[in-house]
Order: sequence, then structure tokens, then C-alpha cells
Amino acid sequence: MKKSTLSTFPALASLSLGMTCLMLFSCSPKTSETSGNPLWEGWYADPEGVVFGDECWIYPTYSHPYKEQLFMDAFSSSDLVHWTKHERVLSIDNISWLHMALWAPSVVEKDGTYYFYFGANDVHEGEIGGIGVATADNPAGPFKDAIGGPLIGHIINGAQPIDQFVFIDDDGERYMYYGGWGHCNMVRLGEDMVSLIPFEDGEMYKEITPEHYVEGPFMLKRDGTYYFMWSEGGWGDGSYCVAYAMADSPFGPFNRIGKILQSDPEVGTGAGHHSVVKAAGKDEYYIVYHRHPLGATDGNDRVVCIDRLEFNADGTIAPVRITFEGVPATKLR
Repeated sequence: MKKSTLSTFPALASLSLGMTCLMLFSCSPKTSETSGNPLWEGWYADPEGVVFGDECWIYPTYSHPYKEQLFMDAFSSSDLVHWTKHERVLSIDNISWLHMALWAPSVVEKDGTYYFYFGANDVHEGEIGGIGVATADNPAGPFKDAIGGPLIGHIINGAQPIDQFVFIDDDGERYMYYGGWGHCNMVRLGEDMVSLIPFEDGEMYKEITPEHYVEGPFMLKRDGTYYFMWSEGGWGDGSYCVAYAMADSPFGPFNRIGKILQSDPEVGTGAGHHSVVKAAGKDEYYIVYHRHPLGATDGNDRVVCIDRLEFNADGTIAPVRITFEGVPATKLR
């Protein structure tokens, strides 16, 4: 069998691999002061950042072809700089109806139980799949399927049941925003966190789709204002970005204001599908998102990054500057 040139010349192989790594994962070196971007090596996307206690946990999609997306890892940090990897916190081992495309998690804690909402199977009408929920007694899992099938498994108002985000309002009401294919629905979760209950008007699903919405909804409440955010463009290319709206109610209306996160041809492309974490007691916010590194050639070549999210004096969101440096070390509690 003919040996490859790289196998024959180990030094050349090492140089080639090093150059590829430099091109795809190029970033400022991680130091004790800054996180660097990406936060870690490996292809990950759709990161859900959430603070539990004094730690930030990030739950991303394993960004590989659909049939290989059969598990999810998690990463935790007490300072946003040094991260610990927790492998396979959720996997096909504990989801009997999963066969591909485990996507875009949302994780919340209630009364000591951690609820992990996920999309599975790239479902179309008539197929088994959609949004499921798994539970564990700690944020590292292992999470186990809580209901034995999808919580939402049908196409309603044109929205594919993926990309769910769970938002618990100050009054304790529990809402889930979700949807792909250019449509976004809102549902209300029951006290048990694993069932849906009707809104006060009797509706089970409310469509709240803003202009240019594609997928990846996220809700943030700050000083009584609801900031609804979503991803636009194509997830596999440089058009991917994040836009937002502001409202006085979790129901909207959500009138698009503009983009806040997008490509920078000198840093990375396709920045989108984000979440936001806040430092307790301070008006400091951090946006966690994925992007394609410079030189990436495949839509699945996505890495997780973090940068500051800042607000203007009038309450609007300032455009995010994506960086190689990331953010400085900070305590979240």
C-alpha cells in the first residue's frame, strides 16, 4: 500500500496539522486574564449559557453531521476563562426515540432538579421527533429522558419544533420560545416543567414571529424590558447573524430593531445562535455564541465564543464586537 507523503515525513505532517489548527482555531492565547476565543477546541454550536450557583455552564450542540449528533457535552467555569469539560451529559443512551440530530439545548433549574430541553431527529410532519426534556439532580447529569417522547412533536404554525429556549419570568411564569423554518411559537410550561398548559385565553401555542426571524430564539429581561433575540440568515454560511426587539411584555409585540451580532471578515463569520449570561449584582452581560473560524470550509465547522454585550443609554443593545481575546476573568456570584 502506498504511504501518504504526510505519513512518510512526520515533521511535514506536524507542520501541516499545526497550520490547519492555526487557521481554524486561530485566537489570542488564553491567559489568566482573558478567555480567548474560541473558548475550547472542537466543533460545537448553539451554546446555551446559564449560571448555576457561582459557575457558568455552557451546553452546546456537538457540531457534526446529523447522524453523528447523538450526544452533548457541557463546559463549566467559575471565571469565564478556565473551563472544565463534562462529557456526554445527555446522549442517545438515555433517549429511546433519538436517532439523529440532537440539537440546541436549554437548561434550567427548579427546586433542585435540572431540566434539559433539547431538539431531536430534525423532525418533519408525520415523523417521530421534536422537543424533548430530560432531568438530572446536578448540572453535569447524566440527564435522562423525563417523558419517553417529545414534549412538542408536531409542526404548529409552520414552526419546526427545535431551538427551544425556556424563560422563567419574575412572577414565576414559565414560557418556552421555539421554532425553526422561519416561524416562532410561544408556549407555557406547567409547574412540573415537563407538560404544557394553556394561556389564560385558552390558547396552547401563540405565534410571535418577528420580521426576518429564522431560528434560535432567546429572551432576556432587563430593568423591566423584554429583549427578544433570534438568528437570521443561513446557519451554514456567513449570512448568519442575530437581531432583536424590545417589548413591555413577554408576549410582545416584537418589532425588529436591528442586528447586534454578525460576521467580521477579519475575525470570523456566521456569528449567531446565542445566549446571554449576567454577572450577579452588576449590570454586566456576556453573549455566548458560535461562529465559523476564518478558513472554515464546512457548515459544521463552528466554535463557541464569548464577548461582552453592552447597552446604550436609551436601553437599546449596542452592536457586539466579536474578538479573538474574549472576555476578562470575572466572578458571576
